[in-house]
Amino acid sequence: MTTPSPYPYQAAPVAAPPRNGLGTAGFVLGLVGLLFSPIPFIGVIAWPLVIVGIILSGIGFSRAKSGVANNKGLALTGIILSAIGLVICILWTAVFSKAVVDAANSLPTAPMSAPGAPLGNDAGTSALAPAQEQPAQEPVTEHTVVYRVTGTGGAKAGNITYTTDGMTTSNQEANVKLPWEKTIKLPAGKSLQMVSILAQGSGKGSIKVTIEVDGKLIKEASAQEYGVAHANENIGSLGN
Repeated sequence: MTTPSPYPYQAAPVAAPPRNGLGTAGFVLGLVGLLFSPIPFIGVIAWPLVIVGIILSGIGFSRAKSGVANNKGLALTGIILSAIGLVICILWTAVFSKAVVDAANSLPTAPMSAPGAPLGNDAGTSALAPAQEQPAQEPVTEHTVVYRVTGTGGAKAGNITYTTDGMTTSNQEANVKLPWEKTIKLPAGKSLQMVSILAQGSGKGSIKVTIEVDGKLIKEASAQEYGVAHANENIGSLGN
């Protein structure tokens, strides 16, 4: 005969599933920020959204990795969306700054007269007459950019990528024998004028990349074997 237990049977408590409110909030902010970021002027509100989205999604992703929260994939998606939105915001800011500076540079400026000089076109009495006889220095209208890649120990370049328009357009060449050189022309007077070259070694020796602008070396970098040598510089007015 079985003696009944004096204690009634109780089911084991079911643990509540972990939550990831921070990761979800970061995903929502990143998505909204990404949608607003490409819109001119209105996109300025995307800055705080994507920045906070990256922070919250990062915390949520870290909590999910440690096992105290779930929705790891949603938090990771929030990080990616926020990062893309931030890149778009940065590009818009660079383009807007370039347009403002170019517009300011295009405004006509009135010539300054010497202190005490009479106004008007009185012949023989202008104090600026001697200065007007001097030839004016011609402004620089374009830059000559020379990209070079050299190697030692029989090195070759697996690929070479370089910008061609001062912004984001680029050309790429593969399996290049060294030394290699390319010359391009870029218009002067721009606020943002990027020059960039990237070369990857082929596993033998070392490679070196250089950038010369108007005959002056402005940047160089080197790498060994399969390494990547990368050099870039803004030669516009904002980079000087």
